[in-house]
This record gives sequence, C-alpha cells and structure tokens, in this order.
Amino acid sequence: MAPGLHGNWQQDQPRLDGEEEKKDEEEGGPVTPELLVSPSSQDGDLGSQCPEDRGNWTGRLDFLLSCIGYCVGLGNVWRFPYRAYTNGGGAFLVPYFIMLAICGIPIFFMELSLGQFSSLGPLAVWKISPLFKGIGMGTILIVSLVAIYYNMIIAYVLFYLFASLTSDLPWQHCGNWWNTDLCLDHRIIKAGNTTLPINISNTVSPSEEYWSRYVLHIQGSSGIGDPGRIRWNLCLCLLLSWTIVYLCILKGVKSSGKVVYFTATFPYLILVMLLIRGVTLEGAWKGIRFYLTPQFDHLLSSKVWIEAALQIFYSLGVGFGGLLTFASYNTFHQNIYRDTFIVTLGNAITSILAGFAIFSVLGYMSQELGVPVNQVAKAGPGLAFVVYPQAMTMLPLSPFWSFLFFFMLLTLGLDSQFAFMETIVTAVTDEFPYYLRPKKAVFSAAICIGLFLMGLILTTEGGMYWLVLLDDYSAGFGLMVVVITTCLVVTRVYGMKRFCRDIHMMLGFQPGPYFRACWMVLSPATMMALLVYNIVKYQPSEYGSYRFPAWAEALGILMGLCSCLMIPAGMLMAVLQEEGTLWERFQQASRPTMDWGPSLEENRTGTYVASLAGSQSPKPLMVHMRKYGGITSYENTAIEVDKEIEEEEEESMM
Repeated sequence: MAPGLHGNWQQDQPRLDGEEEKKDEEEGGPVTPELLVSPSSQDGDLGSQCPEDRGNWTGRLDFLLSCIGYCVGLGNVWRFPYRAYTNGGGAFLVPYFIMLAICGIPIFFMELSLGQFSSLGPLAVWKISPLFKGIGMGTILIVSLVAIYYNMIIAYVLFYLFASLTSDLPWQHCGNWWNTDLCLDHRIIKAGNTTLPINISNTVSPSEEYWSRYVLHIQGSSGIGDPGRIRWNLCLCLLLSWTIVYLCILKGVKSSGKVVYFTATFPYLILVMLLIRGVTLEGAWKGIRFYLTPQFDHLLSSKVWIEAALQIFYSLGVGFGGLLTFASYNTFHQNIYRDTFIVTLGNAITSILAGFAIFSVLGYMSQELGVPVNQVAKAGPGLAFVVYPQAMTMLPLSPFWSFLFFFMLLTLGLDSQFAFMETIVTAVTDEFPYYLRPKKAVFSAAICIGLFLMGLILTTEGGMYWLVLLDDYSAGFGLMVVVITTCLVVTRVYGMKRFCRDIHMMLGFQPGPYFRACWMVLSPATMMALLVYNIVKYQPSEYGSYRFPAWAEALGILMGLCSCLMIPAGMLMAVLQEEGTLWERFQQASRPTMDWGPSLEENRTGTYVASLAGSQSPKPLMVHMRKYGGITSYENTAIEVDKEIEEEEEESMM
C-alpha cells in the first residue's frame, strides 16, 4: 500500500447524522456530501500525503482521436496491402473481418474496460489480481523495446522528409557518389523497352541504393556483430524525433490529447490526396486489380487465417498497454462500447483505403517499368523507403508528393509513439504517485533520454540489423503470451460474472453473449493457435541475403522470453509477500486488493463500498441521494448491481 494510507483515517471524520445536516442547512452553508470530501481538504496533515491528481482528458474527442491515432499506424500502410495481395486479394477480407470479430473487438473492449474501470496504468491495474502483476511488467518491457526501434523508423521518415525539400529528389538518378555500376535509372529501362531489350535482373534502382548505401551506409558493416560508425545525420534525426515526442507528452494526456487533433486527422487528408492522385495515373487499375482480385482457393489455407489474425492483433495494438492507459484517463461512464466499434472498424477501413492508395501507384510504376506488379510490390521498410519513393520520382511535382507521403508516415508514427511513451510513464507514475506525479515532466525527460541512448546503436552503419532483430522478437511470442494470460486471468481468476458486473456498473449494461463467448473461449483459443503457429513455423531472422548468426538469434529469443519470464517472477514476488501455507498465499495473492475498483468514491457501489482507505460512509450512494435528491441512470444501475450482489449473498448463505 502507498505511503500515508496506513494511519487511522477515521479518527477525526465528521458524523453523518440528521442534526448536523439540519444545522448546515440553517446556516446557509454549502452542502457537500462527506463522501465527496477529499483527504486533502480535511483537517490535519493528511492532505500533504495525498498524491497529485493523475488528470483526465480535457476534450470530448481527445480519447477517441488518441485511440484512432494509436491504432492507425505505419502497419496500415506498409503491411496490410502486402498481406492482402499475397493471401488471396479481396478474399483476404473474409478472414480479416472474421478475425476482427473473434479476436480484435473483444480484446480491445476488454482492455478499455479494465483501464476505465480502475483509472490505473498497466502495472497498477493488477490490483485486480496481484499474483499476476508480472503481466504488467512484461507489457512495459515489450513497449520499451518497441519504443526504441519505432522511433528509429520515425527518424528515417524525418530523413526522407528533409531530403524531399528539393527541386530534384536525390534518389531519382544514378551517378551519385553512393551509386554503383549496377544502378539503372527507370527512364533508361523505359527507353530500353521500346528499343533494345535490357536485362534488369542484376540491376538496382537508384532509390534502393540511396536507402542502403547512403541513408543506412550498410556497406560499412559486415553484419550485426560489426555495427560500424554512428551515422551522425541519422543520430540527429533520432534526437529530433525524441524531442518532438517529449514535447508532445510533456504534460501527459493534456498535451498529447491536443496534438492528436492534428496527427490523427491530417493523415486521412493526405491519404485521400494520394488516393485521388493514384487512381488517375495510367495503369493504376492494373495495380488495384492485382490488389483486390479475389482468390477464394486461398481461404482453404490455414496460413491465410493466421495472417489475418496477426494483422488484426498488431494493427489494433492490443497487449501493448496503450489502450488501457488511454482509457484510464476517461471519466467513469465514458461510452467505450461505442468507441470500440468506431476505432476498430475505422482502423480496418483505413487499411483497405491505404491499399488502394499504394497499389494504384504500384500499378502505374509497373507499367512504366514494363514489369509485373508482383515484382515491384514489397512490404515494410522496403515499400516505404525504396518502392514508393521510386514511384514518386515518376510523377510530375515529385518532391511535393514525396513530402506529402513522408509527412503522412510521420504523423502516423508519432501517434503510436505517443501511446508507447504515455504507457511507460503512466505505468511507473501510478506505482509511485507520491514521488513521480509532481515530477512527471522530469521523469518523462529521463525516460526519453534513456531510450534515445539505447537506440544509438540503431544509428550505426549496421543499425538496420539490430532494428530487424528488435522488430522480429521484441513483440513476437512474448506479446501473445501476455495477451492470452490477461484474458485467462480476467475471465477465470477474477471471474467473468464479476467482470461483467463491473462493466454494468460503469456503462449501465452487461456485455452480451457475443463478448462473453469470445472472452471465455474464442479469443484465447485463437491467440493460442497464433502462438503455436509462430513457434512451429519459426524462421530465423534475415535482412535481404544476410542471415543472422546463432548468437543473434539466441539474443532475440531471450528478448522475447524475458517478457514471458516476468509473469512467474511477479508471481514469486506476490507469494513471498503473503502469509500462511503456499496454497493460502496463492489464494490471497490472486484476490483483488482492498482498494481495487473505481478511483472515485462516489462510483464505488456494492462490494466496492467503503473499501478505499479514508472511506467516510458505508453507503456513499445513499449519502449522494440524500444530499442532492433524485437518482441518475447510472445511480439506478448501481442500485441494481447492489441488489444483484445482495441476492447472490443470500443464495450462498442458504
């Protein structure tokens, strides 16, 4: 328990009798229910021991836009279109939306519910069952590793953004100092298609050499064990990226909640512009047809269903703690049920639109080069930093379109990075609210500086090898184990009936059979299948033709295992803090703590009444009604929940 909560809070509390109320009314003073009096307003020195308020979203759309910005990220642009066309084209949408319904929406809603109900971050939320606090520790480890390399990708985007501020894009032609004899300009290829046949199988595009030989300068490294020198231009871009992130999260959700009004909406404007420009290009429909032509025979392959589930899993960002963190800053009765469907369906529609914008340009590019679409289509960094930049050089006003594309990637990436950082900062400050909340800006700066220093290896000539290793292992099987365990703990250990009752108290209705079935069976089973598939189909990391050495693979696997090992480590710590036999310790540690529940006392009804340290009334709802009169819809719900609990208690006693 936090400092200052061990003393006798009841010793100087005012009595709640009719005489005292009448006296207050006669004197004409303000009538404030004792229930709502905060410890800081009481006599004595107790107020100085209360933590600073963690705050809430300041605008009505802050939460919704933050969730949209977090979920709609780089993966929507550079992973979904490629996964769609390689797994059946338009037919891929069938397993995609089925997996969204089975796995995406239910887990998304569960995370939001946990965060909003408790108003706690990914670590403190495990007051729900302290035995499993290691899940929160594993989450923070995963998010920290992802934040390191994700900001490096933003640094690459900034590099290209600045390089686009010119009249002639630097990756447009061969003949630069970084180009080799294998470099071949697309204009020469096009001329060759009309005159003499040119063999392009052993050639490299100017954009590919610009990326590998100039931006990364990867020729200066022989592999992951030989990082080479720091690329100072990349280092400065990484520093700028961390500076932008820090300034935007400086005041927590009060500042980042305002920034997302721009960063979450502006990418849609650019995406529409790129889409309109793309579909008007010659050969665009060739790419779109390639992207959407359904191949229903693919649906018989288990790989397609697994790929759809993976896309949903990583695109929505479940398990990273960002959704839980954002929801923890909501008011208690925020309609997260509605927000769940808005964000998840909006994310899916954005992915599909991004596919049109990408493949329309790739269709034009394939026609210009005279090669099939599948020879120019790539996923991940290869699409963002090689193929699409090359396509931009073929358009009129190429620097303008290049700038727009990379500015869109910048805003998409920043939103997700805000969520990662807010998750880390919130998790730790909720654990130590008395010491860290008043110094949140300083603590955020320390986290940013620490992660920047750890990311310096990514700015070296061999940094891309380390980035690939982090990308492959930091949020792989470890993240799946975290999400599966969370789902099982909430439904089995905490209890489905109790969890649904909490949602009823918060939203005014209980989740229906669809959510219950998914939480109990369908979602855990699907994620378990994903985990088994990933283990069975394990392939060592590679970057191009480079194969990672055994020690690097072992390091990557250890990276993933560390987040899993946090769970038994947390269980051991929780058991050691209890008393009694081993079984009794497990039982005690698995139960919710006394202060688990809504953070504000007026929202604590039923079993949560008077369970907070400093509670002044055994029936806070009755106090509220007697003072102010009338019953709101949510208070009516609270009364219903109280009746349900009383009936269950009577049944258990019979």
